[in-house]
Amino acid sequence: MKLSINIDHVATIRQARGEKDPDPVVAALLCEQVGADGIVCHLREDRRHIQDRDVFILRDKLKTKLDLEMGASEEIIKIALQVKPDLVTLVPEKREELTTEGGLNVELQREHLKKTIDRFHEQNIAVSLFIEPNKKVIEISKLIGSDMVELHTGIYANAITSQDKKNTLSSISESAIFANSLGLRVNAGHGLNYENILPIVKLKTIYEVSIGFSIMSRAIFVGLDKAVSEMLTIVKGIKI
Repeated sequence: MKLSINIDHVATIRQARGEKDPDPVVAALLCEQVGADGIVCHLREDRRHIQDRDVFILRDKLKTKLDLEMGASEEIIKIALQVKPDLVTLVPEKREELTTEGGLNVELQREHLKKTIDRFHEQNIAVSLFIEPNKKVIEISKLIGSDMVELHTGIYANAITSQDKKNTLSSISESAIFANSLGLRVNAGHGLNYENILPIVKLKTIYEVSIGFSIMSRAIFVGLDKAVSEMLTIVKGIKI
């Protein structure tokens, strides 16, 4: 299983004071040096954390993979086409939310999403759709040309009872198997941490997980290099 690390929360701290530090680009390069398979950042319309300069510098400096999360708005699409990340992950975006609250409404937005996917494909940029673990949504994602899907694990991560966790994990597993059967690569993310990641790691149908908040929270106490190493050990099952 691959591990990509979301660096948005480093930028959140920087923007809280409007200073230059901590620099999310430096954090990304350290994550990469320790062994992360890729870096994720979300360029929001309100620029609450990641800024345009971050994305362009990341594109220039990273040696692994840059996954640019973004809403499918014209402004951000134009920037992404200039940046040319390795992967674009289209996500729903509301200005009032603290973090992404769920998957895309692919059925409602299928025409707009298809046109957006086509524009990225014209520039040889791969596209993933951030969706709920739902077979119908996965099927539509395939039909409109998505290269892969990222399954939203937030409901699983926030489940209280063991039965709820079991049910949501089962839904993720079944959805991943179905997506794979359609030829879609499957990523997963949102709310994953050092404990609830373990059952996800056991799902051999998931290619990559995207984790940010729990790693950055852990890094406050043990340092970013150790926090990343610990997660890599769990995800890959080897000592880093």
